[in-house]
Amino acid sequence: MSQLFANWYDFFMKPLEKKKFKRIREELLAKATGSVLELGSGNGINFPLYKEAVIVTAIEPSQHMIERSLTKHGQAVVPIEIVQASAEELPFATDSFDTVVATLVFCTIPNPEKAIIEMKRVCKPGGKILLFEHVKMQNRFLSSLQNCLTPAWKKICDGCHLNRNTLELLRNKEIPIIQVHQYYRDLFVFAEAENRK
Repeated sequence: MSQLFANWYDFFMKPLEKKKFKRIREELLAKATGSVLELGSGNGINFPLYKEAVIVTAIEPSQHMIERSLTKHGQAVVPIEIVQASAEELPFATDSFDTVVATLVFCTIPNPEKAIIEMKRVCKPGGKILLFEHVKMQNRFLSSLQNCLTPAWKKICDGCHLNRNTLELLRNKEIPIIQVHQYYRDLFVFAEAENRK
């Protein structure tokens, strides 16, 4: 993630993150237990919100974002290890984690199918997969608008896909979704899945 985009992202997301998104993140991360892997930890916004985890391993491909996350890292109440890596090539053994977390990250992963395969590999059988993502909307007009805007949006917003159907990608990789909550006319989803192998 570029430094310019990171600054703009923080500026525009701050009102949402202070209120609605913070509550969603808290509810999601309360379910993250045991050994936790967080994909694309970004500026570390989740770090202080982990309460039930034993340890969190956070991967982030951008050194700039890792440096930005150090303040939040210092506010964490559980041990957090930050590893510079991409979601498509996780440097961990199979069945390493009890829970895998991804929040507002699958929209920017270059190869989300490969990332999901890797996520499934490193998550233990019966482990939890917790997502908070923006996704392709169900309304035909709005989803068409997302399709039209995505090519330009990707260039402006560091590769972000407005129209990525992340829940469908999970189902295609045989990851059953246990529950879904939708927000802002289903633009954002909170999903809990179980890793069945």
